[in-house]
Amino acid sequence: MVKLKKLVIRGGVPLRGEVRISGSKNAALPCLFATLLTDEDCRVENVPDLDDIDTACSLLEHLGKKVTRRGRRVDVVQDSSLRTDAPYELVRRMRASVLVLGPLLARMGRASASLPGGCAIGNRPVDIHISGLERLGAGSDLSQGMVRLKIPGAARGRRLTGKTIDLNFPSVGATENLLMAAAIARGTTVIRNAAKEPEIVDLALFLSEMGADISGAGSSAITIRGRKTLHGARHEVIPDRIETATYLLAAAATRGSLTLRGTRSEHLECVIKNLRKTGAEVRTSAAGGEESILCASGGNIRPVDVTTGVYPEFPTDVQAQWMALMSLARGRTVIRESIFENRFLHAAELSRMGADIRIRGARAVVLGVKGLSGANVMVSDLRAGAAMVIAGLAARGRTVVHRIYHLDRGYEKLESKLRKTGARIRRV
Repeated sequence: MVKLKKLVIRGGVPLRGEVRISGSKNAALPCLFATLLTDEDCRVENVPDLDDIDTACSLLEHLGKKVTRRGRRVDVVQDSSLRTDAPYELVRRMRASVLVLGPLLARMGRASASLPGGCAIGNRPVDIHISGLERLGAGSDLSQGMVRLKIPGAARGRRLTGKTIDLNFPSVGATENLLMAAAIARGTTVIRNAAKEPEIVDLALFLSEMGADISGAGSSAITIRGRKTLHGARHEVIPDRIETATYLLAAAATRGSLTLRGTRSEHLECVIKNLRKTGAEVRTSAAGGEESILCASGGNIRPVDVTTGVYPEFPTDVQAQWMALMSLARGRTVIRESIFENRFLHAAELSRMGADIRIRGARAVVLGVKGLSGANVMVSDLRAGAAMVIAGLAARGRTVVHRIYHLDRGYEKLESKLRKTGARIRRV
């Protein structure tokens, strides 16, 4: 029987010092899968060392690519004829595996994948991906836990055909899949109600570096003029905005002061605005071609209500960490979750540490307490795990965080980065 690792935290120490922010996992994954669109060599840089990246590289190798990793650099070259199936044993580890469907379908005429896994955050269907690809000319079949897509007439050279696609929700994953598929479709595709996240802009930049013709990325309407083929390219992914937000909130919760190096404040304007409302001091600076953000505690934490939304609104991926911070605020906070249902599982674990939280449907009411106490807590998903770590760092006594494999999917060198700022944290 495999013994699961856990984190042991002795809290109550203000975090002080510097943290270098890693490359964005959510930007690196679609860029890695975009290499399926060409048989030429590609290099993706600033890639974090995470379990999800390991899974993505294994999936690319299964599909026929040769992947070489050197530090934060990933080289992808064509090793053999591409396969078109994403197997269950890989897809179950990470729902982003569904992003192979668009590029494989567009290039090979067919693609199949098991229904995706990943974090247990309610119902996150792939129907928006599939309906968009159908609009471009694909036929689909969902049965026996599999998604199968095919271009009728692909054997005779038929390709996907550009169309106007109106998304019923600005899904990040669906926008990414359609961007990749449309890049080598015949004609012009317009994605309306597209996701605007920085990771979308980063993927569009990489595709453009590969020869794609894309305009409007970062807005609600993206236009892609299809090319017959794309070529190899080199690309550096953007910094991780969610990791940045997590460390900002950890500094505030522990009444510390952290400087985060190599990040981009423009990707976090909503979080920074609300963090300043809590009384924290947040300053940005630039030197040597990179940006830094300083977060210093302002003493007592003021309660600040937030509602999650699509970018540029407050990110759902920071909701759990915000709840941990608001557990220590002087007053009442209301947190509304508008993106995912069932994303308050961390509230019960925070309550074990003394937090006063009441869940009412898609709304959480947090009554701040003077302090949290260490406890044994369980991680339900990646960002809930980050909330548990923040709470443990701020709490009195010993906190043991169980099921930390979720954290290994999205936070690079978490313990070592925290230890450098004075945290008493270890993996056992």
